[in-house]
Amino acid sequence: MLGRTPGGQDLVLVGGGHSHVLVLKQLAMSRPAGLRITLISPAAFTPYSGMLPGLLAGHYSFEETHIDLMRLCQWAGVRFLVDTVESLDPDRQRLYCQSRDYVAYDVLSIDIGSQPELDSVPGAREFALPVKPVAQLWDRWEALSGADDLAKRRIAIVGGGAGSVEIALAIAHRLTTNRPAMALYCGGQEVLTGYTRGARRAVENQFAELGVALHCGHRVSRVSESQLYFESATTADFDTLIWCTGASAAPWVRASGLPVDERGFMRVEDTLQSTGYSNVFGAGDIATQYRHPRPKAGVYAVRQGPVLADNLRSFFASESLREHKPQTGFLSMLALGPKSAVAQRNGFSVSGSWVWRWKDRIDRAFMARFSDLSIVGMAEPGSGRGKSEGHLPQAPCGGCGAKVSGDALSAVLGELRETYPQLLAPVASLDDAMPVQTAEPLLQSLDALRGLVDDPWRMGRIAAQHALSDLYACGAAPHSALALVTLPFAGPSLLHRDLHAVLDGALSVFAETGCKLHGGHSMQGPELQLGFAVNGVLPSGRAALTKRGGAPGNKLLLTKALGSGALFAAHMQSQMDGRYVESALRSMEQSNAVAARVARDFHATAVTDVTGFGLAGHLLEMLGESLAADIYLDNLLVMPGALDAMASGVFSTLHEPNRQAVATRWTLPEGSPLKAELLFDPQTSGGLLMALPEEKAEQACEALRAENIEVALIGEIQALNTENAVGADEKAPAITLKFG
Repeated sequence: MLGRTPGGQDLVLVGGGHSHVLVLKQLAMSRPAGLRITLISPAAFTPYSGMLPGLLAGHYSFEETHIDLMRLCQWAGVRFLVDTVESLDPDRQRLYCQSRDYVAYDVLSIDIGSQPELDSVPGAREFALPVKPVAQLWDRWEALSGADDLAKRRIAIVGGGAGSVEIALAIAHRLTTNRPAMALYCGGQEVLTGYTRGARRAVENQFAELGVALHCGHRVSRVSESQLYFESATTADFDTLIWCTGASAAPWVRASGLPVDERGFMRVEDTLQSTGYSNVFGAGDIATQYRHPRPKAGVYAVRQGPVLADNLRSFFASESLREHKPQTGFLSMLALGPKSAVAQRNGFSVSGSWVWRWKDRIDRAFMARFSDLSIVGMAEPGSGRGKSEGHLPQAPCGGCGAKVSGDALSAVLGELRETYPQLLAPVASLDDAMPVQTAEPLLQSLDALRGLVDDPWRMGRIAAQHALSDLYACGAAPHSALALVTLPFAGPSLLHRDLHAVLDGALSVFAETGCKLHGGHSMQGPELQLGFAVNGVLPSGRAALTKRGGAPGNKLLLTKALGSGALFAAHMQSQMDGRYVESALRSMEQSNAVAARVARDFHATAVTDVTGFGLAGHLLEMLGESLAADIYLDNLLVMPGALDAMASGVFSTLHEPNRQAVATRWTLPEGSPLKAELLFDPQTSGGLLMALPEEKAEQACEALRAENIEVALIGEIQALNTENAVGADEKAPAITLKFG
């Protein structure tokens, strides 16, 4: 992973389309000085459209057909935000997302592709499965292909273009042994309008061979739950409907006020800049070069990528931009289900298995550019051209000189107060210290984290949950908090944006429990660090839950999976699957409030949260000097990817110190399986470990699962058996691993 350089301007890329992944590769090699790059995408993986039919047909794996955006960004030194943009204000230079408040930018580039047109046909949006987003199609396809009654089902596909043909043939090939009734409905009088007669004949022959009915001249007028209604007044029944019609643009693009064409796609110059905003760029299907309009096809996005990268660099350097003139024709290659394909260019077409091998080589060569992420030849961020307000001649000060300015702090708090008026006191009431008044005794805790991922909003959420977990483990309700935030050195505008993001993320967590943010301290440093001192109160008349109090026979329950330490150690080395990182982050963002309530409701005798010391360290604290525990190793929940990291020799830097810290009381037996190493893995915002009476344990598990909390019964407390000591100077093992 590349190091970070203080930045003064934000380049935000929306969408992980073909152009943007090429931009990321090129800007990683030569980035303008002081430029911070952020990618926003709704998923950690983005599909390569050319290989999607091969994925559905079973020729490729998911990993072979998708680019791991999280890993690519980690390698390139780019911030990656998993979120969906819902609106844009180009005048204020802000993107508004599904999860967070907003993301500000100096320069914006949009490459979000297109989506099937659903709204022109009543019922299509409600009852059809669109081919995009691909993640949704893939999830539904996996469920459908494994159905027991598949042969009795009817699959209808609406389209007629290249995409619908490839998908229909891929599905038919994959389901050869248990094939449902399949039909493709095309509104035109022939399939593949614009293709040669030879190409259409090859496709029609393949439809016949695979048993797919082709119905041309069947334009759909409306859709119900199980029927297609055509303009010809006829109908067709279906169980699954796949919608693969002409491209449409995301509605928020037109709603933003950006100039668009008659179909709602961004109108861009040949420099790929918006015709209305010079600091907004567009590429791929979402953009139309109005001087050279072309069909919506991935090949054009690939050709635009290098030009877009050069123009973004030049824009920040105040240099002239290149013009891109798209080609008038291109080689079109269609997969025919089995490992066969048809290719067409300039009115000439060929087909056969050799065409598939040709197509396969082209596709694999493109994908190899994003799987082999060598650091050879890469430039440090900021080694390129351009000036930056964050590229300061004076070294950053220490002491109070490192504080974030009062103006920036006041502005951020003013913005957030509009969103969270109940959690932030008015400016006039703020003093150097805040009184904390409670009718019940006050519990206090403090926790802090270094940044795990380059998403300050998300880190604000994780750090808040991490700090609140100590209160939950004691059975206390959050009351108030103070923040300590260290932001990476940057120019004033970026500091403002980062401080807003961090506090907005934390407040989104505090809002769930009514925890007020009384104030705190913000400063600058070499990396993102944030922590919270949190105050909590106990329910009236109730004692605090304690980590000591367990008794022999108590069952041990653990919420949340283990493995975040090893997983993020691998992520820091660009060696972890982005889907696994995203899954771990979602786990860390989950509150332990419900688990704490269940612990109290079912009379837990001891509770603690599992964090930096690992399961073994926190368990031994719970056991004290007089108790031991059997741990059912097979029952431990594991984060996907964690054991893979350990198997490749990647462990958290705290893993071995955790092992040594408990060595006087317990050592892992030689020959133990790799999974046993999870007991030393440090957790960030981990789950609750609780001891419960045997008769309550299963009920507590059921209650937690009913609240969608992952939980496992992982062991049982025993009396410490001193007879198991090896010698006079040896202590009995405090932990015994059980298998099976």
